[in-house]
Amino acid sequence: MRLVLASSSPRRRDLLARIGVVPDRIEAPDIDENPLKAELPRVYALRLAEAKARAVKRGDGEIVLAGDTTIALGRRILPPADTLDLQRELIGRLSGRRHHCLSAICLIDCEGRARTRISDTVVAFKRLSDAEIERYLACGEGLGKAGGYAIQGRAEAFVRFLSGSHSGVVGLPLFDTRALLEAAGFPLG
Repeated sequence: MRLVLASSSPRRRDLLARIGVVPDRIEAPDIDENPLKAELPRVYALRLAEAKARAVKRGDGEIVLAGDTTIALGRRILPPADTLDLQRELIGRLSGRRHHCLSAICLIDCEGRARTRISDTVVAFKRLSDAEIERYLACGEGLGKAGGYAIQGRAEAFVRFLSGSHSGVVGLPLFDTRALLEAAGFPLG
């Protein structure tokens, strides 16, 4: 059995390595990641994870693993920060508040069946000053990331509370990933 990681994220590959899993192939899926009208964050994250897994061609004896990390503030899906202005807005919204990091994973097994799981982690940031936000923006690490921050970097110092999966906030909930791989019969060490 061969594992295909449907992801362009080096963090997901690195997280898999933490549990002794090295993908046989990595392929970046090309899908539309825009939320549907009135789509709730949990539904959105699960839909994207499955769409990413299905977007990658699966060969004989291959299983495909994909994930999506979505930041939700209430019922609102926060986009990835693709500009500094958007990142400033997102970090400002998260300042002093709790939010949910929904990390969905989908595994397509050898028979083509999709198995999904979702990790819901509550993260609370301390109240940030304008100067703290600007220093964070200057480091550049949150650009392109869901919600505008990378918890595995400097933003971890903003977290006053976390309940759930730290690896899920980084990009792949390892407990749930391991469970899906085991259920599909993938050999784990």
